[in-house]
Amino acid sequence: MGKKLTVYMIDGTEYGPRLAEIGNWVGKAIYSPRATVNKIINREEFNNPGIYCLKGDPSDDAYEERIYIGEAENVKSRLKQHLSDPKKDFKEFIFFISKDELLTKTQIRYIESRMIQEAVEAKSAEIENNTSPSLPTLHEADISDMEYFLEQIKLVLPVMGFKFLISSTARTSKDKKEAESESIHQKYYIKTSTYSAQMVETDQGYIVLKGSQAKKELSNSTTETYRKLRRKLLETDILIDDGDILRFAEDAVFNSPSAASNMVLGRNSNGYTEWVDEKGRDFKKVQDSLNQ
Repeated sequence: MGKKLTVYMIDGTEYGPRLAEIGNWVGKAIYSPRATVNKIINREEFNNPGIYCLKGDPSDDAYEERIYIGEAENVKSRLKQHLSDPKKDFKEFIFFISKDELLTKTQIRYIESRMIQEAVEAKSAEIENNTSPSLPTLHEADISDMEYFLEQIKLVLPVMGFKFLISSTARTSKDKKEAESESIHQKYYIKTSTYSAQMVETDQGYIVLKGSQAKKELSNSTTETYRKLRRKLLETDILIDDGDILRFAEDAVFNSPSAASNMVLGRNSNGYTEWVDEKGRDFKKVQDSLNQ
């Protein structure tokens, strides 16, 4: 079932502050580049308790984002502290509040803790938070409400340019079940006898399955984009050293068949022809037959 997400450009520009809401959700998101904070900081939303994320440039260019996650009883006061702190060199921020103003301090701390946990497990960005706060005690009904609130946050964040909760691995039980189910998804194999690797296509992306092998060294012609991706996979232990080869320690998600085959073969490649099914048909031919 689809969802309606409304994005309002507060100052009427494509690069300025924005407000986002999902139909029938009590939450609201406010986004702004740092340069336009003063345009909106006196809005009433800033006086509410909420959960916020600061985004800056990563220290390791294998990542696209450096993220700090926090909570505040008054977003304006906390944001002003960060703006005056030279150690918080962020370029963009987003925060989430409840439109009914009923979020308690304990509920906010719960969402903050869960977001940090999910961000670390996603292995998609540099996370500034050194530790994840322990989960506060909530009633079962409150936990259900806060998990729903978090799911809506995860829908809004990528639309507003924050991708740190999009997982690099198929780490949830649902994702793993889909990745491993041959009855639901067609399995593909890398077209070489040197390495053994398997891939499936899911709604989450193109998943190279745990246990697949990869070439240890990258060829000289490998583009910088894929060199960064390989380094990220190694630094997050998604790819691990296994003697003369590398091995996928987790089900790894890629945004294209070629990105997946590049990481396996250690060179620039065309994933539409490098991945084949059990009958030897390449990925492109299988897709063409499905679309006929």
